[in-house]
Amino acid sequence: MSTEPKSNSGFCRDCLAEQAPTRRCRACGSPRLVYHDELYDLTLAHIDCDAFYAAIEKRDNPELLDKPLIIGGGKRGVVSTACYIARIHGVRSAMPMFKALEACPEAVVIRPDMEKYVRVGRQIRAMMQDLTPLVQPLSIDEAFLELDGTQRLHHDPPARILARFAKRVENEIGITISIGLSYCKFLAKVASDLQKPRGFSVIGQREALDFLAPRPVTTIWGVGKAFAATLERDGIRTIGQFQTMEENELMRRYGTMGQRLYRLSRGIDDREVHLNDTAKSVSAETTFFDDIARFDDLVPLLRNLSEKVAWRLKKNAVAGNTVVLKLKTADFKIRTRNKRLEDPTQLADRIFRTGLSMLEKEADGTKFRLLGIGVTDLTDPGRADPPDLVDAHAARRAAAEAAVDKLREKFGKNTVETGYTFQTGRRDQ
Repeated sequence: MSTEPKSNSGFCRDCLAEQAPTRRCRACGSPRLVYHDELYDLTLAHIDCDAFYAAIEKRDNPELLDKPLIIGGGKRGVVSTACYIARIHGVRSAMPMFKALEACPEAVVIRPDMEKYVRVGRQIRAMMQDLTPLVQPLSIDEAFLELDGTQRLHHDPPARILARFAKRVENEIGITISIGLSYCKFLAKVASDLQKPRGFSVIGQREALDFLAPRPVTTIWGVGKAFAATLERDGIRTIGQFQTMEENELMRRYGTMGQRLYRLSRGIDDREVHLNDTAKSVSAETTFFDDIARFDDLVPLLRNLSEKVAWRLKKNAVAGNTVVLKLKTADFKIRTRNKRLEDPTQLADRIFRTGLSMLEKEADGTKFRLLGIGVTDLTDPGRADPPDLVDAHAARRAAAEAAVDKLREKFGKNTVETGYTFQTGRRDQ
């Protein structure tokens, strides 16, 4: 993995000179060398800017270079990001500001300038698109890139193209990035986190099982502190323990999350890099033949639309962070309500239940001629729908939805109906 010499395939990340394994570049003396058996076979990369907001502020004000810097709100706010000096003192993103200042009282605090950060993010995005048209942004400062087929255009393999790109970002933008190179999205993302800042790490297919086995379960997307505590109670601490378990057993224990644990623990991730920045939302709506006012009549329609949205999300391999409810009254006035989720979703169940909570407040006897539901803030589905430890029945409903999806995939969308859509006005308990 990464920069340890493993074969004769390698180069210097600073001067790009090809060379056999050595501790320092024979051409320029740099220790920033990369070697790997599969270095020139891998094409999927994850690029992540290092401490993005803080890096931009330090670039624009050199007096901050050697100081701990926190980007965030006032004393009652939270940390948006922190430079690596502040992180050494224990400051972390999303930490309450008062705790961050207790950990690092000498830190300089700057309020976020989102307009500036977005502008820089777009510059870097445009530079990524110079490398390949297959750029899938995850946020303002990170993206997946698929570089298969670009070697003829750039006269270099993807690994060297990426190293050249990192140098260009430093020289032209004035900040640093970290790169993860692998054969799948999951491991490319893991790799980009390994040697921050200015990292360039490689995880090959042949080493995937051995690399993952000793890693903590929180390495897997969707395994946060709460779910990790559940796994700890079950005696599971490392990814290698998942590698000894059957898929059916994991699904029986952890619902649809069990399938993710089974696949990712084995380095199986067939999601492709796709262009999702053109689509801002996924939605479905219906206009009624006659106006509808009764809440119980709107419920099955909302469920049906939620299932359509979820189907499209899954087919397009995206997830949404915000659920949006749309209503049009009999006199053509539009009402929109939205709610941001704690985690992105692809599930009809979560979309429906979130929409239902908003619909309950709007169904006050008003007559409606249109109902719609959708999701916005689209993102990669890797972090979507982690286990819900508050709602004990959520995993069961998610497993049922997965089973229904398989039946519909095989026999058609109208093969199975839920209680909501089969009987008008019926509501699950």
